[in-house]
Amino acid sequence: MEFISVYLNLFPVSLAQGAVYAFVALGVMIPFRVLSLPDLTSEGTFPLGGAVLATLLAAGYNPVLGLVVAILAGVVAGGATAIIHLLLKIPSLLAGIIVLTMLFSINIRIMGKPNTALFDFDTIFTQLLNADGGAPLSQFALLMVIILLVCGALFWFLHTEIGVALRSVGANQMMSRAQGLATGWYIVGGLGLAGALSAFGGAVMAQYQSYADVTMGAGVLIIGLAATILGEAIVGNKNLARQIAAPVVGALIYFQVVALALALGLRPSDLRLLTGIFVLCTLAAPLIARRLARSG
Repeated sequence: MEFISVYLNLFPVSLAQGAVYAFVALGVMIPFRVLSLPDLTSEGTFPLGGAVLATLLAAGYNPVLGLVVAILAGVVAGGATAIIHLLLKIPSLLAGIIVLTMLFSINIRIMGKPNTALFDFDTIFTQLLNADGGAPLSQFALLMVIILLVCGALFWFLHTEIGVALRSVGANQMMSRAQGLATGWYIVGGLGLAGALSAFGGAVMAQYQSYADVTMGAGVLIIGLAATILGEAIVGNKNLARQIAAPVVGALIYFQVVALALALGLRPSDLRLLTGIFVLCTLAAPLIARRLARSG
Protein backbone atom coordinates (compact mmCIF):
# COMPACT_ATOMS: atom_id res chain seq x y z
CA MET A 1 0.00 0.00 0.00
CA GLU A 2 1.16 3.50 -0.81
CA PHE A 3 0.23 4.74 2.67
CA ILE A 4 2.55 2.22 4.37
CA SER A 5 5.38 3.01 1.96
CA VAL A 6 5.09 6.75 2.57
CA TYR A 7 4.93 6.29 6.34
CA LEU A 8 7.97 3.99 6.39
CA ASN A 9 9.91 6.61 4.45
CA LEU A 10 8.88 9.28 6.95
CA PHE A 11 9.44 7.11 10.03
CA PRO A 12 13.20 7.68 10.62
CA VAL A 13 12.94 11.40 9.86
CA SER A 14 9.97 11.83 12.21
CA LEU A 15 11.89 10.00 14.95
CA ALA A 16 14.79 12.44 14.64
CA GLN A 17 12.45 15.45 14.56
CA GLY A 18 10.65 14.18 17.63
CA ALA A 19 13.97 13.86 19.45
CA VAL A 20 14.89 17.46 18.58
CA TYR A 21 11.56 18.83 19.77
CA ALA A 22 11.82 16.80 22.98
CA PHE A 23 14.16 19.52 24.26
CA VAL A 24 11.51 22.14 23.53
CA ALA A 25 8.85 20.01 25.24
CA LEU A 26 11.07 19.82 28.33
CA GLY A 27 11.49 23.59 28.16
CA VAL A 28 7.71 24.01 27.99
CA MET A 29 7.14 21.54 30.84
CA ILE A 30 9.30 23.48 33.33
CA PRO A 31 7.14 26.65 33.53
CA PHE A 32 3.79 24.93 32.97
CA ARG A 33 4.24 21.96 35.30
CA VAL A 34 7.13 22.65 37.69
CA LEU A 35 6.55 26.38 38.22
CA SER A 36 2.81 26.44 37.42
CA LEU A 37 3.56 29.65 35.52
CA PRO A 38 2.39 29.88 31.88
CA ASP A 39 5.12 31.23 29.63
CA LEU A 40 5.45 31.81 25.87
CA THR A 41 9.16 32.69 25.75
CA SER A 42 10.10 29.38 24.09
CA GLU A 43 8.78 30.76 20.78
CA GLY A 44 11.63 33.26 20.95
CA THR A 45 14.35 31.27 22.70
CA PHE A 46 14.12 28.40 20.20
CA PRO A 47 15.20 30.58 17.23
CA LEU A 48 17.57 32.47 19.56
CA GLY A 49 19.50 29.25 20.14
CA GLY A 50 19.60 28.59 16.40
CA ALA A 51 20.73 32.15 15.62
CA VAL A 52 23.55 32.09 18.18
CA LEU A 53 24.72 28.66 17.05
CA ALA A 54 24.63 29.61 13.35
CA THR A 55 26.55 32.84 13.93
CA LEU A 56 29.30 31.08 15.86
CA LEU A 57 29.57 28.27 13.31
CA ALA A 58 29.81 30.79 10.47
CA ALA A 59 32.56 32.55 12.42
CA GLY A 60 34.56 29.30 12.57
CA TYR A 61 33.87 28.25 16.16
CA ASN A 62 33.30 24.67 17.32
CA PRO A 63 29.64 23.54 17.42
CA VAL A 64 30.00 22.44 21.05
CA LEU A 65 30.95 26.00 22.00
CA GLY A 66 27.98 27.17 19.95
CA LEU A 67 25.68 24.93 21.98
CA VAL A 68 27.07 26.23 25.27
CA VAL A 69 26.66 29.89 24.25
CA ALA A 70 23.15 29.15 22.92
CA ILE A 71 22.24 27.67 26.32
CA LEU A 72 23.54 30.79 28.10
CA ALA A 73 21.58 33.03 25.73
CA GLY A 74 18.45 31.01 26.51
CA VAL A 75 19.04 31.45 30.24
CA VAL A 76 19.27 35.23 29.78
CA ALA A 77 16.08 35.35 27.67
CA GLY A 78 14.10 33.19 30.10
CA GLY A 79 15.40 35.17 33.04
CA ALA A 80 14.40 38.42 31.30
CA THR A 81 10.80 37.21 31.11
CA ALA A 82 10.83 36.39 34.82
CA ILE A 83 12.32 39.77 35.75
CA ILE A 84 9.73 41.65 33.69
CA HIS A 85 7.01 39.57 35.32
CA LEU A 86 8.29 40.10 38.85
CA LEU A 87 9.53 43.71 38.81
CA LEU A 88 6.83 45.25 36.65
CA LYS A 89 4.01 42.99 37.90
CA ILE A 90 3.18 42.05 34.32
CA PRO A 91 1.44 38.64 33.85
CA SER A 92 3.91 35.97 32.79
CA LEU A 93 2.09 35.33 29.50
CA LEU A 94 2.32 38.99 28.50
CA ALA A 95 5.93 39.20 29.69
CA GLY A 96 6.77 36.20 27.49
CA ILE A 97 5.06 37.79 24.49
CA ILE A 98 7.05 41.00 25.01
CA VAL A 99 10.36 39.11 25.23
CA LEU A 100 9.72 36.85 22.22
CA THR A 101 8.69 39.91 20.18
CA MET A 102 11.96 41.64 21.05
CA LEU A 103 13.91 38.46 20.35
CA PHE A 104 12.72 38.49 16.74
CA SER A 105 14.73 41.67 16.13
CA ILE A 106 17.59 40.50 18.34
CA ASN A 107 17.91 37.25 16.39
CA ILE A 108 18.19 39.18 13.12
CA ARG A 109 20.84 41.37 14.73
CA ILE A 110 22.76 38.31 15.90
CA MET A 111 22.85 36.71 12.44
CA GLY A 112 22.92 39.98 10.52
CA LYS A 113 20.13 38.63 8.30
CA PRO A 114 16.88 36.65 8.65
CA ASN A 115 18.50 33.26 8.03
CA THR A 116 21.88 31.56 7.81
CA ALA A 117 22.75 28.39 5.88
CA LEU A 118 25.05 25.89 7.60
CA PHE A 119 25.61 23.33 4.83
CA ASP A 120 29.35 24.09 4.61
CA PHE A 121 30.09 24.02 8.34
CA ASP A 122 30.81 21.25 10.83
CA THR A 123 28.02 20.33 13.22
CA ILE A 124 27.74 17.85 16.08
CA PHE A 125 26.30 15.42 13.53
CA THR A 126 29.23 15.69 11.10
CA GLN A 127 31.73 15.52 13.96
CA LEU A 128 30.19 12.58 15.83
CA LEU A 129 28.65 10.60 12.95
CA ASN A 130 30.15 11.12 9.50
CA ALA A 131 30.95 13.84 6.98
CA ASP A 132 27.41 14.05 5.60
CA GLY A 133 25.79 14.20 9.05
CA GLY A 134 24.65 10.58 9.18
CA ALA A 135 21.39 8.85 8.37
CA PRO A 136 18.21 9.88 10.23
CA LEU A 137 18.30 6.78 12.45
CA SER A 138 21.92 7.50 13.42
CA GLN A 139 20.96 11.10 14.18
CA PHE A 140 18.07 9.83 16.27
CA ALA A 141 20.36 7.53 18.25
CA LEU A 142 22.79 10.38 18.93
CA LEU A 143 19.98 12.70 19.97
CA MET A 144 18.52 10.08 22.31
CA VAL A 145 21.87 9.75 24.08
CA ILE A 146 21.90 13.54 24.59
CA ILE A 147 18.26 13.50 25.73
CA LEU A 148 18.96 10.79 28.31
CA LEU A 149 21.90 12.80 29.64
CA VAL A 150 19.78 15.97 29.83
CA CYS A 151 16.88 14.14 31.51
CA GLY A 152 19.25 12.52 33.98
CA ALA A 153 20.81 15.88 34.83
CA LEU A 154 17.36 17.46 35.16
CA PHE A 155 16.17 14.62 37.42
CA TRP A 156 19.25 14.99 39.61
CA PHE A 157 18.93 18.79 39.78
CA LEU A 158 15.26 18.72 40.78
CA HIS A 159 16.18 16.41 43.66
CA THR A 160 18.80 18.79 45.02
CA GLU A 161 17.97 21.33 47.72
CA ILE A 162 17.62 24.07 45.10
CA GLY A 163 15.53 21.84 42.84
CA VAL A 164 13.17 20.84 45.65
CA ALA A 165 12.78 24.51 46.58
CA LEU A 166 12.02 25.33 42.95
CA ARG A 167 9.28 22.70 42.88
CA SER A 168 7.97 24.02 46.18
CA VAL A 169 7.67 27.51 44.71
CA GLY A 170 5.70 26.07 41.81
CA ALA A 171 3.41 24.15 44.15
CA ASN A 172 2.64 27.06 46.48
CA GLN A 173 4.37 30.43 46.26
CA MET A 174 2.78 31.87 49.39
CA MET A 175 3.76 28.91 51.55
CA SER A 176 7.27 28.90 50.09
CA ARG A 177 7.62 32.60 50.86
CA ALA A 178 6.41 31.95 54.39
CA GLN A 179 9.15 29.34 54.77
CA GLY A 180 11.75 31.97 53.93
CA LEU A 181 12.40 31.09 50.28
CA ALA A 182 13.26 33.94 47.90
CA THR A 183 10.56 32.92 45.44
CA GLY A 184 11.50 35.60 42.91
CA TRP A 185 14.98 34.17 42.41
CA TYR A 186 13.59 30.69 41.95
CA ILE A 187 11.16 31.93 39.30
CA VAL A 188 14.03 33.67 37.49
CA GLY A 189 16.09 30.48 37.68
CA GLY A 190 13.20 28.24 36.61
CA LEU A 191 12.34 30.32 33.55
CA GLY A 192 16.05 30.61 32.80
CA LEU A 193 16.29 26.80 32.85
CA ALA A 194 13.28 26.55 30.54
CA GLY A 195 14.87 29.08 28.19
CA ALA A 196 18.12 27.11 28.20
CA LEU A 197 16.34 23.89 27.17
CA SER A 198 14.40 25.61 24.38
CA ALA A 199 17.48 27.44 23.09
CA PHE A 200 19.43 24.17 23.16
CA GLY A 201 16.66 22.59 21.07
CA GLY A 202 16.87 25.47 18.60
CA ALA A 203 20.64 25.12 18.34
CA VAL A 204 20.30 21.38 17.70
CA MET A 205 17.55 21.99 15.14
CA ALA A 206 19.73 24.50 13.26
CA GLN A 207 22.42 21.83 12.93
CA TYR A 208 19.92 19.12 12.08
CA GLN A 209 18.33 21.07 9.21
CA SER A 210 21.56 22.91 8.31
CA TYR A 211 20.13 26.41 8.58
CA ALA A 212 18.79 28.85 11.15
CA ASP A 213 15.86 31.17 10.53
CA VAL A 214 14.23 33.83 12.70
CA THR A 215 10.79 32.29 12.05
CA MET A 216 11.76 28.74 13.08
CA GLY A 217 10.15 29.24 16.49
CA ALA A 218 6.64 29.74 15.14
CA GLY A 219 4.38 27.07 16.63
CA VAL A 220 6.99 25.39 18.86
CA LEU A 221 5.09 26.27 22.02
CA ILE A 222 1.94 24.47 20.91
CA ILE A 223 4.04 21.50 19.76
CA GLY A 224 5.79 21.36 23.13
CA LEU A 225 2.50 21.67 24.98
CA ALA A 226 0.87 18.98 22.82
CA ALA A 227 3.85 16.68 23.39
CA THR A 228 3.69 17.24 27.16
CA ILE A 229 -0.05 16.56 27.34
CA LEU A 230 0.23 13.50 25.09
CA GLY A 231 3.17 12.14 27.09
CA GLU A 232 1.36 12.64 30.39
CA ALA A 233 -1.64 10.76 29.03
CA ILE A 234 0.65 7.82 28.25
CA VAL A 235 3.21 7.69 31.09
CA GLY A 236 1.46 9.92 33.65
CA ASN A 237 2.97 12.64 35.84
CA LYS A 238 2.49 11.26 39.35
CA ASN A 239 6.20 11.41 40.18
CA LEU A 240 9.19 13.41 39.00
CA ALA A 241 10.60 10.68 36.75
CA ARG A 242 7.33 10.41 34.84
CA GLN A 243 6.98 14.18 34.73
CA ILE A 244 10.36 14.45 33.00
CA ALA A 245 9.80 11.44 30.74
CA ALA A 246 6.36 12.60 29.57
CA PRO A 247 7.52 15.44 27.27
CA VAL A 248 10.13 13.22 25.63
CA VAL A 249 7.73 10.32 25.04
CA GLY A 250 5.05 12.74 23.91
CA ALA A 251 7.35 14.46 21.39
CA LEU A 252 8.41 11.16 19.85
CA ILE A 253 4.82 9.93 19.54
CA TYR A 254 3.51 13.31 18.37
CA PHE A 255 5.79 13.29 15.33
CA GLN A 256 4.77 9.72 14.54
CA VAL A 257 1.18 10.94 14.49
CA VAL A 258 2.30 13.76 12.20
CA ALA A 259 4.00 11.24 9.91
CA LEU A 260 0.82 9.13 9.81
CA ALA A 261 -1.26 12.20 8.99
CA LEU A 262 1.08 13.16 6.15
CA ALA A 263 1.09 9.59 4.85
CA LEU A 264 -2.72 9.73 4.75
CA GLY A 265 -2.49 12.76 2.50
CA LEU A 266 -2.95 15.60 4.98
CA ARG A 267 -1.40 18.90 3.94
CA PRO A 268 1.54 20.09 6.06
CA SER A 269 -0.22 23.45 6.43
CA ASP A 270 -3.08 21.69 8.29
CA LEU A 271 -0.87 20.24 11.02
CA ARG A 272 -0.91 23.27 13.30
CA LEU A 273 -4.69 23.44 13.06
CA LEU A 274 -4.97 19.81 14.14
CA THR A 275 -2.40 20.32 16.89
CA GLY A 276 -4.36 23.28 18.24
CA ILE A 277 -7.60 21.28 18.14
CA PHE A 278 -5.89 18.39 19.95
CA VAL A 279 -4.57 20.64 22.74
CA LEU A 280 -7.91 22.43 23.04
CA CYS A 281 -9.83 19.16 23.32
CA THR A 282 -7.36 17.76 25.83
CA LEU A 283 -7.55 20.84 28.05
CA ALA A 284 -11.35 20.95 27.78
CA ALA A 285 -11.87 17.23 28.43
CA PRO A 286 -11.71 17.42 32.28
CA LEU A 287 -14.23 20.29 32.34
CA ILE A 288 -16.59 18.46 30.00
CA ALA A 289 -16.26 15.27 32.08
CA ARG A 290 -17.11 17.13 35.30
CA ARG A 291 -20.14 18.76 33.71
CA LEU A 292 -21.37 15.42 32.37
CA ALA A 293 -20.89 13.85 35.81
CA ARG A 294 -22.93 16.61 37.45
CA SER A 295 -25.71 16.39 34.89
CA GLY A 296 -25.79 12.60 35.20
